[in-house]
Formats: sequence, structure tokens, C-alpha cells
Amino acid sequence: MITSKTIANGILKAIGTLVVIAIGLYLLYQIQSVLIYLVVALILTLIGNPILDFLKKRLKFKHTLATVTTLLFFVLIIVGFIALFIPLVLSQSQNLSLLDTESIEKNATFLTNQLITFLESHHIDASRIIKEANISSKINFSFIPNLLNTILGTISSFGIGLASVLFITFFFFKDRELFVIGAKKLIPDSHETQILNSLEKINHLLSRYFIGLLLQLGIVFVLYLIVLSIFNIPDAIIIAFLCAVLNIIPYIGPLIATVLAAILTMISHLGSDFQTVTLPTTISILIGFWIVQLIDNNVSQPIIFSKSVSSHPLEIFLVILIAGFLSGILGMIIAVPLYTILKVVGKEFFPNNIVIQLLTKNI
Repeated sequence: MITSKTIANGILKAIGTLVVIAIGLYLLYQIQSVLIYLVVALILTLIGNPILDFLKKRLKFKHTLATVTTLLFFVLIIVGFIALFIPLVLSQSQNLSLLDTESIEKNATFLTNQLITFLESHHIDASRIIKEANISSKINFSFIPNLLNTILGTISSFGIGLASVLFITFFFFKDRELFVIGAKKLIPDSHETQILNSLEKINHLLSRYFIGLLLQLGIVFVLYLIVLSIFNIPDAIIIAFLCAVLNIIPYIGPLIATVLAAILTMISHLGSDFQTVTLPTTISILIGFWIVQLIDNNVSQPIIFSKSVSSHPLEIFLVILIAGFLSGILGMIIAVPLYTILKVVGKEFFPNNIVIQLLTKNI
């Protein structure tokens, strides 16, 4: 029989549960930086595991020496990137310090007028459309200096984050056996084999995935750099690097990268003739980036990703597309790793399911 006391206890229990969940979410929000460090350290660990195993098995390194060597490998790569970009950043520091909203708006207006003049010379009445839309008055150009200040602030705090990530990564490498032993104690005996097999396969597949991702970004970076260098675009290395990083966002990232490259190309040719220099160079850059994307989408990306996570290219495309509709850009970025984890867990716990058998036949 349900009494008022039972109902009251149920309500209090539900309220208590909600309060605990709210406190937990609040604490997670407060330590979000730490969580980001942990995630980045975990990704570095997954990337570094094959290197660590190679040093131990092939070169017969002791575990601690292999750990330190792997970590030094990451440090050298990071130092190399920093050494590469510092001179370029310093060379542009004066321009950044003098950057103001008025100059940005002036340059944007100048480029717009040049575009209108070019279109009108080809009997296209673009001035009326642009003036009626009054685009310039609707754009708040102050967001650009604010964005740059945010980026510079992020770079200034990069050192602390980097040290924290490397410190955590070191112990992920060094004590990974202890983590496995600890996990075994927490896992129920009835599912121990399935869970441990899942973790081993997930570790293997995600290691291959992140290594494949780095390889793909490296290929795209080199191709972008070649395109920009052919047309002597200033700071080609920085632009190519930024555009390659944007490729982490499937399908949308390359589009943003192409627009960014076009804008920076036009800005770099502000003093040149629009019809004979600026426009042809910009179109050439767009064509070059389009060719790079054709190579990436049809050659490097399907081969690297389908091999690394044992999934068909069409399967990966559909997963990314669905994740984009459900969770936007963040969903597209994490779609492949999360889908891989779900496939592995499904194969271990539901091996007799026909759909799972079809999706995991290559795992």
C-alpha cells in the first residue's frame, strides 16, 4: 500500500538525486580544463602506444626508457612547430598591434568596391544589390581584433596546458599496466573477458585512427603549402597549417579553409590591380585548394580512415553526416572514434546480432 510517507520519501530521493547530478555537472564544468588535458593526454597516449611498443619489442628498450623516448619524440615535434612559427609570429606582431577596426573596414570596403567595378565591367549590376543589402553596416568588424586577442591569450596559456598534458601523458605511458590491473578489480567477473577484449581492440583501432588522422593532416598541409608557395602567398606555412588543422572538421572544415585562404590571398594583394592580379591569383588558389580536396576526399582520406578503423568509406561518410545533423561540428569531429568504440562493444557483447555481424566483420 502506497502511503503519504512513501510518496514523500520518493520525492525526497528524486530531489536528492537531481541535486547530486547538478553538483556533479557543476564540478565537471569547473574542472573542464583538467578534463581537456586528460582527453588530449589520452589521445597522445593512443598515438604513442605503437611507438612505445616498437621501442620495447624491436629495440629492446626498458619500459621507462621507452616511455621517456616516446615523450621526447612528442616534445621534439612540438618544439619544432614552435621554432617554425615563432619567427613568423614575431614578424607579424607589429601588424597585429596596429590592427584596428577602422583599417579592417577600410580594407573590406576597398575590396568590395574593386569587386563591384570588375563585375560592372562585365555588365553585371552588382553595386545596386550590394548597396541595397548594406552588408558593411551589418558586419561588426570589431570581432576580428577581439578574436586575435583571444588567440594570443590562448597562446600565452599554452605553456601551462602543454606541461600538464605531457606530465599526464608520461604517467599514462609509464603506468598503463597498473591502470589495467586497477580496471580488472573494478570490472564484474561475469563480463571481465568481454570488457578487457573491448578495451584492447578500442585501444588498437583508435591508435591507428589518430595516427591516420595525423598522416592525413600532414598530406593536406604539404599540398596546401605547395599551392600557396606556387603563387608566392606571404606566410604560406602558417596559412597552410591553419587550413590543414581545419580539416579535422569533416566536410565543413575544408570549405572554411578554402574561404580563409581566398580572403587572406585578397588581403595580401590589396595594393595590386584587382582584375589582372588579385582576382586571377585568388581564383587560382581556390582551384588549387579544390584539387587538394579532390585528392584528399577520393584518395588519402578513404584509404587512411577505412584501413585504420576497419570501416567502409561510405559507412564513415554516413556516420559523420548523421552525427553532424544530431550534434553539429563537435559531433562530426568525434563521430568516427565514438562509432568505432560502439562497434567494438557491440561485437563483444552482441556477437550473434545480424546487423552487428555485418558492421563488424572486418574487426
